[in-house]
Amino acid sequence: MLKLKFRKLHEKVVSSVNPASIINFLFQEDVIDPDDMRALNRIKKGSQRQCNELLALLHTSEHPEAFVHLYLAIKRKTSLQRLVEDIDNFTAESVASLQQKEQYIREHTGRF
Repeated sequence: MLKLKFRKLHEKVVSSVNPASIINFLFQEDVIDPDDMRALNRIKKGSQRQCNELLALLHTSEHPEAFVHLYLAIKRKTSLQRLVEDIDNFTAESVASLQQKEQYIREHTGRF
C-alpha cells in the first residue's frame, strides 16, 4: 500500500524531501546497502535527481519494508509533516480506485 502511495505522490516527494538524511536512515536500517549509499552520495546532495534515484532504487528493491522505513524516515522530519499528512490521507479507497483505473487502461490500451 505504501509503495503505491509513494508512487502516486512521487513528484511531491521529490520536490519536498532532502534525501541526504533519508539515505543515512535507510542505510542504518539495512534497507540500502553500502554500494547503493555510495552511488546515491555521488549525486549532488539534496538534489531532486538524488531523490529520484533513491525512490527508483526503493521501487526495485526486494526489501519487504523499504517503504515502511522511508515513511518512518520522512515522519521523523518535522519539516515534512505536510507530506506525512498527504501520505496518510491517501486512503485505501483512493489507492484501490487508482489500481482499478490502471487495470482498465492496461486492458484497453495494452499500456501503462
